[in-house]
Formats: sequence, structure tokens, C-alpha cells
Amino acid sequence: MAITIDACIAQHQGDRKEQQDRVALVPHPRGGGVALAVVADGMGGHTGGALAAQQVIHTVRNNLDQFSPRSGDLPRALLQSSLDEAHLLIKASRFINEKDPHSTAVMLLLQPGRVSWAHCGDSRLYRFRGDKLLAHTVDHSYVEQLVARGKITAEQALVHPNRNILITSLGGNDVPKVDFGESDDLRGGDAFLLCSDGLWGYFDAAELGGVIAAYPAREASQHLIERARKRAQGAGDNVSLAILKLVEVSEKKTAK
Repeated sequence: MAITIDACIAQHQGDRKEQQDRVALVPHPRGGGVALAVVADGMGGHTGGALAAQQVIHTVRNNLDQFSPRSGDLPRALLQSSLDEAHLLIKASRFINEKDPHSTAVMLLLQPGRVSWAHCGDSRLYRFRGDKLLAHTVDHSYVEQLVARGKITAEQALVHPNRNILITSLGGNDVPKVDFGESDDLRGGDAFLLCSDGLWGYFDAAELGGVIAAYPAREASQHLIERARKRAQGAGDNVSLAILKLVEVSEKKTAK
């Protein structure tokens, strides 16, 4: 059985005055089954956050153009360099624009038979097999530190008053903290969700996995955004997500 990709990106401005998230699904310019998905959640006042998030997308596109797995380029090096360069460029823009821009980022690099990811901040990646959660990123946030130390539970973290405080981001004074993951155990039925906190803040992993397993990527994204908007009750953040589903398809037999 061959594997094809059912993918979709989607956004909603929520109840904010400006959309400061950015999301992209970028195929490699030379094909080869290589693509990169990225979600960036910008922060920094009017236009500042949007500029920071757009810088992440711009940097990723440029670096993917130069990436050549056949020449031995390593996926982790691509992800690390993209985040490092975006961080430096966002930091430099503070002096040019007199703003205080920052951004989170989560990236997924898909290659034939292999997937690699990286994140900084609290934009998340979830990996599902069917509707079962296999892995997810851990936020670089104050409340996740409390959870790791056993001070609060994961359920308490969802409603903690300081749940939006980050301990690292792109564009700050300190070198950003970045975590990585990868897998070569891919099969039909696997799915990946990248999203900003404007989405994941309204769901547990079980519900996310159930929706993504039940619908094609585009329909799943519509259902998730609609539920997030309803649950926000008029006070919702920007919402951005990318869904990539691996789907088994029958290989057509060629005529002899």
C-alpha cells in the first residue's frame, strides 16, 4: 500500500483586533516527498507580533529551499537553524521598529518514511495513530514547569491564571529553548496536528484525536475551529492549525 498526505492549514482571527498568528505548509521546491508545516504565534503589541510570526515563516521558506536530504543535510539542523535565524532577525527588528516582538514556533518536517519536529514556546504538536495520542510537545511555560515539579496537575494547568506566561520565545533577550522530536515509524492512519494556544486551550488530546480521525483534514479543521469559537464565548484568541494525515491508498497495477 502506498501512502498519500491529506493536509490542510486553517486560521480564525478569534475575538482579537488583529491576526498575529501565521501558519504555512511549504512543499520542497524540488519535490521528493519533502514538506514543512509551521505555526507561529506572534506577540508584541499592534503589528509587532504579526511581524515576528511572519519572520518565522519567511525564514523557514528560505531555509527549506536550501535543504537537500540527498546531500546528507540533517533535518534537525534545518529546524535548529531556522529557529535560530528567526530569533536573531526578530530580535534585530526591535531596534528598527521600536516594538517588542516575540513569537512561538512549532515546525514539522515530513520526508518519505520519516518525520522530525521542533518547537519553542507554547505552540504545540500532537501525533496520533487513529484517534490515539502517541506523542505531544511540552510547552515552555510557567505552568508546565509547575506540572513537571508536581506542584499542580495537568488539569489544574488548563485553568491556572498564569498559564499564558512563557519561559522562552523567539526574539527575547535570552537564547531560546528548543525541543526536538522525530520518528521513522510512520504508517497509514498517523496524523499530526500543529496549533497555537488559541486552539488547544479548548480541548483535551482525546477530543482532538477523535475529530482528526473521523474527518478529512479540511473538515476536521473546520469542526475544531467551530468548537473553539463556541467555547471561547466571545473572548477567543487567534486560532491557527495545520493537520497532516497519512492515508493508505491502493497502488494501481500497470498494464503489461
